[in-house]
Amino acid sequence: MRVRLSALAPVLALLGLTLALTVIWDRFVPREDHVTGIFFTAQNLGNVLRQNAEYGILAVGMTFVILTAGIDLSVGSLLAFSSVVAAGVIDSHPQSGPGLALLVITLGLLAGSGLGFLNGLGVTLGKMQPFIVTLAMMSVARGFAFLWTGGRGVDLIGDQPALFERLGQDLGRVPVPALILLSSVAVSHLVLTRTRFGRFVYAIGSNENAARLSGIAVERIKTLVYTICGFLAGVAAMIYTARTNAGRPDDGIGFELDAIAAVVIGGTNLMGGRGSVIGTLIGALTIGVLNNVLGLRGVDPNLQRVLKGLIIVAAVLVQRERKTK
Repeated sequence: MRVRLSALAPVLALLGLTLALTVIWDRFVPREDHVTGIFFTAQNLGNVLRQNAEYGILAVGMTFVILTAGIDLSVGSLLAFSSVVAAGVIDSHPQSGPGLALLVITLGLLAGSGLGFLNGLGVTLGKMQPFIVTLAMMSVARGFAFLWTGGRGVDLIGDQPALFERLGQDLGRVPVPALILLSSVAVSHLVLTRTRFGRFVYAIGSNENAARLSGIAVERIKTLVYTICGFLAGVAAMIYTARTNAGRPDDGIGFELDAIAAVVIGGTNLMGGRGSVIGTLIGALTIGVLNNVLGLRGVDPNLQRVLKGLIIVAAVLVQRERKTK
């Protein structure tokens, strides 16, 4: 299944509209610091990519789940748990080096993947609704994070292995988190469009009963989809931990909402069977640009949430209108 440019047209239009409003607002609502001039600097654009890489990677994992007509409300808590696992291992090992960095990354990814796998089992073997399973996991993973740290954050300033620390830094002028995000999008796009697994994901989301009757191992595919989502939550957690120099059990609160918003704005149908990670990337960038512009303008964070919610509603209405036509 290839991504058609016409399917991405509404998302590209929204991103273009966001950028256009940035310029117009700055011109007709003057302010001393000239937001447009600040926004279009290489440093600020790098910050947009760096600060939104975690949301984008979570959104890529969420795309897999939503394509099967599921949902994962636990990704923010999975990020927190994976983050404190990584930070705790670093903090308990005074000797740093490449070996420790690889161990930390492996354990962090296993933590996210393992809890994602449990989500998948709850949905397939437990025959429970994804909303209920992942809502429960949101609480369970957050509880594990607090138990792991004793309710305290782990400060890693000056303690991170150099290889691990690079995950949150720049490679030349390009943020490493942005490179990881683009790599995740590229690999996921190939998996969804060029493999049997990807075709099965779309088939399950389009009509699960028909997919099962055609011989597709629906339970196995869905379990793997939730595991992939957990794995990518672990990837986002490693970047987040390296970038913030800390692991805190209350990190990631609300991240699942931004991830779902990016997927919906990117054109993926909440009922499953239609969408792409390319659209999700554009959706994540749209949210990132919006957050950055509103932040530069000093807009109240509560008003920012209102605007973000309205954008999600508008995106869903556009999807429904396109489906009707």
